[in-house]
Amino acid sequence: MLSTRAIATYSTVLLLGISGLTAFNSPPSWLRSGSVQVDNPKDEVLLKTLVQGLSEAHYQPQLIDDKFSQRVFDLYLKRLDSGHRFLLQADVQQLRKYQNALDDELKQGNHPFLDLSTKLIEQRIAETQTMYRELLANPFDLTVAESFETDPDKLDYPVDAAARRDYWHRLLKYQTLVQVSEMMDEQAKKAEKPLASKQAGPVTKRTEAELEADARKRVLKYYDEWFNDVKQTDAADRLALYASSLTNAYDPHTEYFAPQDKDNFDIALTGRLEGTGALLNEKDGQILVADIVPGSAAYRQGELKTGDIILRVAQGDAEPVDISGMRRDKVVKLIRGKKGTEVRLTVRKPDASTHVISIIRDVVIIEETYAQSAVVNEGERKIGYILLPSFYADFNHNGGRSSATDVKKELEKLKKAGVQGVVLDLRFNGGGSLQDAVEMAGLFVKTGPMVQIKSRQRAAQIIGDPDNDVQYEGPLVVLVNKYSASASEILAAAIQDYKRGLILGNTTYGKGTVQQMFDLDQVLPATFNSLKPFGSLKLTIQKYYRINGGSTQFKGVTPDVVVPDAYSTLGDGEKDTEYPLPWDEIAPAPYKTWSGAASLPQLAAASNNRVATSPGLKLITESVERMQKRKNDTKVSLNLAGYRAEQELTRAASDKYTESQKLLPALEIAPLTAAATTSAADTTLINRAARFVKPLRKDLALREAVAVIKDAL
Repeated sequence: MLSTRAIATYSTVLLLGISGLTAFNSPPSWLRSGSVQVDNPKDEVLLKTLVQGLSEAHYQPQLIDDKFSQRVFDLYLKRLDSGHRFLLQADVQQLRKYQNALDDELKQGNHPFLDLSTKLIEQRIAETQTMYRELLANPFDLTVAESFETDPDKLDYPVDAAARRDYWHRLLKYQTLVQVSEMMDEQAKKAEKPLASKQAGPVTKRTEAELEADARKRVLKYYDEWFNDVKQTDAADRLALYASSLTNAYDPHTEYFAPQDKDNFDIALTGRLEGTGALLNEKDGQILVADIVPGSAAYRQGELKTGDIILRVAQGDAEPVDISGMRRDKVVKLIRGKKGTEVRLTVRKPDASTHVISIIRDVVIIEETYAQSAVVNEGERKIGYILLPSFYADFNHNGGRSSATDVKKELEKLKKAGVQGVVLDLRFNGGGSLQDAVEMAGLFVKTGPMVQIKSRQRAAQIIGDPDNDVQYEGPLVVLVNKYSASASEILAAAIQDYKRGLILGNTTYGKGTVQQMFDLDQVLPATFNSLKPFGSLKLTIQKYYRINGGSTQFKGVTPDVVVPDAYSTLGDGEKDTEYPLPWDEIAPAPYKTWSGAASLPQLAAASNNRVATSPGLKLITESVERMQKRKNDTKVSLNLAGYRAEQELTRAASDKYTESQKLLPALEIAPLTAAATTSAADTTLINRAARFVKPLRKDLALREAVAVIKDAL
């Protein structure tokens, strides 16, 4: 068994967040094989290098055959025209002739499929570019009973140019209608505030026709900018898209990063930039909030959530820019900005309601990325609460902080405060350091295995904490949700397998793989310097397993008590990604369960009963059901009155839920940081502490966790 100190050599490899980053120390044999020649074109060098690396170093290599070719083909075609806006069925039929030939192309070092797809998409984009201006030149009739399908996966490619024109007519009409509806809402709000109207001057009510004309101008401006952006797509961009499809055909976490994308990836991991702190993904032509950097401006503001879809971006009071279909890198540029400036994001929530969120850009406040603790006072009981946003660690040994050490310190503070139980919150914790996850489990469990790591052709290695000291021995509840991933799943699984405490919340993300980053410029010989930069390859090299032998990959960790969660229940997990590695199991490691495990079934039964009968949680369940219905019902009305009626129903349901939450009893919770304040002038610390506990007071999952602790006492 490896101790946590012995795995220090793994620390550059086992950074287990949803996006793992590691160092690569020496060129592997597959880059020294001699099959890639110096005088080859750059695209051939890149593709051959990727294929060799994936075949030799990936945890579960694919045969480069027709089946693999179909995977690459499907991924690339979906990304080439994600909204089915341009290509015709005849174009797709031409491309399908290559769906079983891409493996042969990769072996030969050529790419006629990529060349043909580039020719076709550029031709169809040019045709569409003249068409959209014609369609927007005339008013849309918003009284006709038409509909628009917003999910491109439910649509086939247009059969001909006429069908494509009809699709674009509906698309542009829909975007115009949404703008008109929002302008009507803004106009109504101004009319409801006569005092503000007097100060700003008289409000002139515009007709629907005037609003429609203004909306078309906005949509036209957006598409003028969008097509101008599309024109900038070059051969390197197309090659990067193809290379990404190639790597993602192995698994969703094996990725190719073009040089610029790698720079953005590094910035995202550091969290040290001026902006909002929202990390973005592009999916089917939409920009989604993939994560929010703890401590960032968006994190502190609190309204922007993981899973929100960004519709428009505005700089302060300027006119919003519609970002539908815009490239992610351009959206990032719009949202980033100088500290102290305002960005306004129009987002669509999972329940289909839209909100405008104002965020003042700032530098990430590192202190809020660290573990924080608080005390919940329930009658005569004191319950400790620890929030851990990520499993941070000092990988470079620069005197930085360790999440395991910090949690140990917070536990000590809570013990001194006289708490009788502890709730550890891993919700929205995307992972981080394996070593810290193992050490953290050791704070609650005596020596023993905590996780198993398996490489492709090696037996599993058991990693454990030999330290017999237990920092905290009392009742424990761990909170998780769909966005608890990787290292969070290791810790939650270890606590569950040892029966050391109850896991409460939602099934976790399901990422049980380990990635390593290869800088292709560093590992390719100097003879290729004239062709550099090549970018980087993030490669899945290992899998980890619970001590009971089961993998968290694909399935995640199932909580002992399921609590409905409006924010994460409908979120995508590993199983929703393209080509995830499967769940499997290995032999269990030897371990003994916690001596107090006998009480856990009774505690879980009592908690499940409370959850089933809780009025507040019933409201959340109803809200989740509504969200699911809205998520599945992707067809929207193009009749303005019908559309606004649908929006009003959605808004009313959302308002009902919000108002009902306000009526719930609040937990009495106080941060330990506030008690430690020595100066009344330390307003920064006081304000940060207040922001920390404010959302927790009406947190129903936390309330149920506190009830479990009380049952255990």
